[in-house]
Amino acid sequence: MALPDQIDRLMIRLLGPRLAALAWEFLRFGTVGTIGFVVDTAVLYGALALGAGLYGGRAISYVTAATTTWLLNRIWTFRHRGGGQQVHRQWALFLLVNLGGFTLNYGAYAVLVAFVPLVAAYPVLGVAAGSIAGMFSNFILSRQIVFRAQPGN
Repeated sequence: MALPDQIDRLMIRLLGPRLAALAWEFLRFGTVGTIGFVVDTAVLYGALALGAGLYGGRAISYVTAATTTWLLNRIWTFRHRGGGQQVHRQWALFLLVNLGGFTLNYGAYAVLVAFVPLVAAYPVLGVAAGSIAGMFSNFILSRQIVFRAQPGN
């Protein structure tokens, strides 16, 4: 038996099938979030190099990362849940319902950049803090609203 199957059986035994499935979704969501963090950071540093500034550059990098995470969550994390919306509407809904997470994410970043010189010098630290601040609300909102299970799923 392959290691992933063994881990899955262990999680089901420890958590039960429903919580094990939720845990796997959260792990996939976290993996996608990590990829989003890398995209966010790379685009931010690219925008800074082009003169966008710490705040404008972060707005650009956030939208780029949010689009990336929406797509990856759609095709991997929540693919079994459907969602029922057209692609462009689902993307817009994802951005809309994740405004709470964005507020936490960007707020943490902005406060740290403004008041912690180390973060202003190394904005990646603010991006990381912001990502963690918004992750839990984004997971709940994405799962319950954007990628909600359709009847029969």
